[in-house]
Amino acid sequence: MTVATSKKVPLLDLAALHAPIREEILAEITRVVDSQKFILGDEVKQLEQLLAQYSGARFAVGCASGSDALFLALLAVGIKPGDRVLTTSYTFFATGGAITRAGATPVFIDIDPATYNIDPSQVRDALERDASIRAVIPVHLFGACADMDPIMEVARRHDCAVIEDGAQAIGAEYRGRKAQSIGTIGCISFFPSKNLGCFGDGGMMMTNDESLARKLTALRVHGSIKKYYHEWVGINSRLDALQAAILKVKFRCLDSWTLGRQRNADLYRSLLRGSGIPVTLPEPASYQTRHVYNQFVIRCSERDRLKAWLQENGVGTEVYYPLPLHLQPCYAGLGYRPGDLPNSEAAARDSLALPVHSAMTPDDIAYVCDLIVQFCRNSGR
Repeated sequence: MTVATSKKVPLLDLAALHAPIREEILAEITRVVDSQKFILGDEVKQLEQLLAQYSGARFAVGCASGSDALFLALLAVGIKPGDRVLTTSYTFFATGGAITRAGATPVFIDIDPATYNIDPSQVRDALERDASIRAVIPVHLFGACADMDPIMEVARRHDCAVIEDGAQAIGAEYRGRKAQSIGTIGCISFFPSKNLGCFGDGGMMMTNDESLARKLTALRVHGSIKKYYHEWVGINSRLDALQAAILKVKFRCLDSWTLGRQRNADLYRSLLRGSGIPVTLPEPASYQTRHVYNQFVIRCSERDRLKAWLQENGVGTEVYYPLPLHLQPCYAGLGYRPGDLPNSEAAARDSLALPVHSAMTPDDIAYVCDLIVQFCRNSGR
């Protein structure tokens, strides 16, 4: 297969996104360097206030990464060795890894194949049959919220904490409510590839519970509220002032970047929907009232060949995720087998993320779509 023209369309182009605000970011970095105040402090407090207000939560607490945010949230709600924590198998490893780090056992269940998010009916069934489950971690995967109302209802009945893994979902909405403001604690990642990313690692935790906010604030500094006095055993997971300053600049662009991602997603659907090719496109559920498209993920039965074809023609893609958590080697001892969670396993076989970032042009998207159509037609599908 050949194409008439060839161009480069990276999965993510941070240089293009940062170019308009580069000088402003450099000025903020210089200001923080000159202040000689590098850990937590006013920079982090200001960012916490901004994002609490943005997310509709009463409190926000910065930390060193999205992975730490999940771990600290589990500690804050009292998860301990011997407890079991329910989550989806189709997610980034940090979701399950945080449970294991807390000394608990992950319990993996399947996804709704239409949304890639945890299946609320399986949450209900798991909590009704297993009283040792003490928390649920729904993941708002790819920038769209899980179906939170039924999850919250059944979790309340079984006295389970609900920790929202919103690493990919800052600004996403569920029935008009922002992600991270619905559960007991909501977690965000500022990894550079996220819609709001810093220049390294960073994370944040949201809650409406003042006592939990106080505990999270302590747990990120070894469980200490008063210096050298420790109410809990925490960890060192502080957000750097430099990262907070960078994030404050980028935050002002967040909604416009999200609009760009949404426009690009709509254009993909417009160009591919009527083409007759056997590719499944992401369609937000009715309760996903704001999808922020951290990823635009399609399904194709010849995923690996399509990925290779796009790469050959200059298009960056990624597989999120090639192996569900219940089949990871490190969790072999839990006893899961291939076929146990068929929707997660099918998504791992068929899903492919296409470029969707807001620096893309309509011509970029048309080029990607032309390649996908050519691939499918030349494959006889």
